[in-house]
Amino acid sequence: MTETILVTGATGTVGSAIVPALQTEGVEVRALSREHREIAGASTVVADLSDAGSLEQAVAGVDAAFLNSPSEPDAAELQRRFADIAAAAGVRRLVLLSQFAAGLDSPVRFLRWHAQVEQHVRELDMEVTVLRPNLYMQGILPFAANAARTGVLAAPIGHAGVSAIDTRDIAEVAAAVLTESGHAGATYTLTGPRAVTHAEIAASISAASGRDIAFASVTPEHYAAALEGFMPQWQFDGLIEDYAHYDRGEASVVSTSVADILGRPARSIDDFARDHVSIFTPDA
Repeated sequence: MTETILVTGATGTVGSAIVPALQTEGVEVRALSREHREIAGASTVVADLSDAGSLEQAVAGVDAAFLNSPSEPDAAELQRRFADIAAAAGVRRLVLLSQFAAGLDSPVRFLRWHAQVEQHVRELDMEVTVLRPNLYMQGILPFAANAARTGVLAAPIGHAGVSAIDTRDIAEVAAAVLTESGHAGATYTLTGPRAVTHAEIAASISAASGRDIAFASVTPEHYAAALEGFMPQWQFDGLIEDYAHYDRGEASVVSTSVADILGRPARSIDDFARDHVSIFTPDA
């Protein structure tokens, strides 16, 4: 019998990459979205993590689920509720997207929230696998056109290296652990093949695009002024805590989990820059 796998956050950065990654696995993909959208290779189920009734319908008949964090201040509570509903519905396998260095005593709010969810889901009657990816390379893309226009990639970080990861690798690992046996109870730290500084990221973009782009370390206050209006205050405050965590050199560890699971090296920052070169243009 064909397995049914539910992907939450199916239109987001990671979720949208998981759907095509699952297409080669011979499973039925159910994509959860707040509104109906045509998603190639999946049937769409309209549901909201804040609506228990819609989630009960969404998980009915599901064998495995990928749980992604929504961009909400109560994200941890929403994820715990989803996991409870999924367990009660008989979902056998849950893959949780957490974050590198998640910890209950972390000074970074997002890392505390992720750790709370990890702790909760491990107490449920399901096969649970936790993925802890580091900084997303794709997180650079919203700033790509501006960097190409101004010649500057700015962030509140100095010379610390971060083992950033391409979200396509996260998606492929998620697809593998959703469909393979042997991952129950595991926690996988997901990183790129090496730690890179933001200056090295800018250099990779420059080499791929042929444009002269330099990195500028800015203060959190300057960063806040540049991003004013683009995100709610709680989210920005958490982002600044993330960058302080990176700047302290706490995100430079390199893991081999991507290579171990997929049988190939993780994509490098040079791979990422080359594959997204069309975005790094002034008029993109």
